[in-house]
Amino acid sequence: MDRKPHDAVILGGGLAGLTLALQLKGAYPDMDIVVLERQARPLPEAAHKVGESTVEIAAHYFAHTLGLRAHLDDAHIRKFGFRFFFSEGRDDLADVTELGVSAVLPTPSYQIDRGILENFLGDEVCRRGIDFREGVTVRGFDIGAGTLPHTVRFETATGSGDLQARWLLDASGRAGLMRRKLDLTRDNGHHANAVWFRIDDRLEIDAWCDDAAWKGRCEPPERWRSTNHLCGPGYWVWLIPLSSGAHSVGIVADASMHPLETMKTFDLALAWLQAHQPIVARHVASRRDKLLDFAFFRHFSYGCARMFSPDRWGLTGEAGAFLDPFYSPGSDFIAIANTYITLLVGLDRDGEMLNAHARHYERLFFSFYEGTLRMYRGQYNLFGDPEVLPIKVIWDYAYYWGVLCQIVFQERLGDAEFITRMGPELMASADLNTEMQTFFQRWHAVSEGRNRKVMMDQRDLTWFATMNATLHDTLDDEALAYRLRENVRMMRSLAASIVERAAVDHPSLREGNEHLLAGQETPMELFARVA
Repeated sequence: MDRKPHDAVILGGGLAGLTLALQLKGAYPDMDIVVLERQARPLPEAAHKVGESTVEIAAHYFAHTLGLRAHLDDAHIRKFGFRFFFSEGRDDLADVTELGVSAVLPTPSYQIDRGILENFLGDEVCRRGIDFREGVTVRGFDIGAGTLPHTVRFETATGSGDLQARWLLDASGRAGLMRRKLDLTRDNGHHANAVWFRIDDRLEIDAWCDDAAWKGRCEPPERWRSTNHLCGPGYWVWLIPLSSGAHSVGIVADASMHPLETMKTFDLALAWLQAHQPIVARHVASRRDKLLDFAFFRHFSYGCARMFSPDRWGLTGEAGAFLDPFYSPGSDFIAIANTYITLLVGLDRDGEMLNAHARHYERLFFSFYEGTLRMYRGQYNLFGDPEVLPIKVIWDYAYYWGVLCQIVFQERLGDAEFITRMGPELMASADLNTEMQTFFQRWHAVSEGRNRKVMMDQRDLTWFATMNATLHDTLDDEALAYRLRENVRMMRSLAASIVERAAVDHPSLREGNEHLLAGQETPMELFARVA
């Protein structure tokens, strides 16, 4: 047995575990950290793991909190935002509604090759003095009672051993070592499946259409750099480019509308694509000989009863709770969980009692999780609606940029005093989000789903582009409080503008939503109404 108790043992050396190790070491340079990882490097490029698309919180966390900006810029792809095509059963993208930006927005996000990134992170934790042990299988662990250390039992190719640690941190991904042992997994009511594969070639969507006007909508004409969503009722298909030159393709679907059994092999998935997204099927089929892998998750979304404990353990990444790949929030919630764990470790090092802090951080984590889950749960049926989904996307991003991003970018995740002060605004925004998700379903029920040959350019919405451009502003408490209040007021006006816009074609939508219409101060810019 290794008799010396380590400050922390992290179970899992993937994205969540390695970034947690880096954040802990950056905050507390004298910390003795051991990371145990089952796989040995080098990891394969292109076909290592999914979770390749990052959005603003994760990009900020990687680049600024962990100091990895140069690696992101040099080794990965600057994303051309999210892009949506309402292309169910269609064979030409120029003839359908497109939602996206004509030029890249100022705050960066990235398409990351998980193999390249995790190989780099493994080297980086070693450079920073962290004990990273590869080829190690965790065989069990015991949570220490009171102040006693935790014990981890492991096995390597050369034998077995034990470690002791003050903090036991689970980043074991879907293996969920602590979640399963402590029976923490919870059904969150969102039942969806995903299949995916990687093609060792670029799927350059810009070349899929000969329409000169369509090609000229974007500058530069590089839609392939986007996370492209090809949408239909109950599902979406992702196309994500990787810096290794490969392309990631996935199908994510409501389990009740598109059963996994219809797509759980490559041949089945290709047949499914031929029926629903023939343009994707054609380009995938022509590269069948370049198939790198194929995998699936059944019921990929789940909740977790606990994330952080005053008994000095915590969960991060998919070892805890997982939402949905739509909007790519996975790495965002790694950043949030890692930050709360780092704060708890710091309080423990200062001799603070952890009970109240662990409960507070856990409540905040779950409030962010539940607010985001509402964007997905019961919403997949409207994903093929070219009238409703583009407006829902704008709403969802206004909520994300206007509230959660503000708290993360301004480093207030652990500021209990500030969070308490802003409690009424945070609650109001969460309640408004809940109401709007319900409204989108009402709208979809009467929508005609008209699909036009048009690009809905998010850059045309001045307020939307400004929200993105100002995310990195440095704000003191008063300025941030003012911005959050203004953002909530903006969201009320946006909600009213959305209801008003929907009611032009469907007057019945006014009924029961008069309180939302009453919130309008200044009408918010929206896309031109589908005619």
